[in-house]
Amino acid sequence: MNLPMLCMQSRGLSTSSALSQVIRLTRLRVVDNSEIGKQAMAEGKPPYVFHVYNKMGVGYIGDRVMVAIKGEKKKGILVGLKQNQKKKVPKFDTNNLVLIEDNGSPIGTRIHVPIPHILRTLMKEKTHSKGADYTKLIAIASRFI
Repeated sequence: MNLPMLCMQSRGLSTSSALSQVIRLTRLRVVDNSEIGKQAMAEGKPPYVFHVYNKMGVGYIGDRVMVAIKGEKKKGILVGLKQNQKKKVPKFDTNNLVLIEDNGSPIGTRIHVPIPHILRTLMKEKTHSKGADYTKLIAIASRFI
């Protein structure tokens, strides 16, 4: 078998698997009705993560992230992920984000997709420890799974 020919054939193929984790430079889908989120998604320029607020640097459900959206820095909470989850936590087709302000209140007034039921318990724990009020995020959600 001709070795140079083998290298030429495999040059266009990627051998690494697709990442389903939320790390730096991961593109997200805004699922609330905030004005800046709607504009970014309509233009085809979704926000991307440039900081995850935990020690591991990998975002999980309920984690806060800092995103760049339309040339601005905004904070958000991950409400649905593509990566494999714990038992009884649904796996989504996209990585979903709800934009929030610095005090924890959401920018939008409605969340368009169903969010996992376990997010209620996660947000209650983080509300007390972080000093931000994430209960408003649960209040604007209309559907839980």
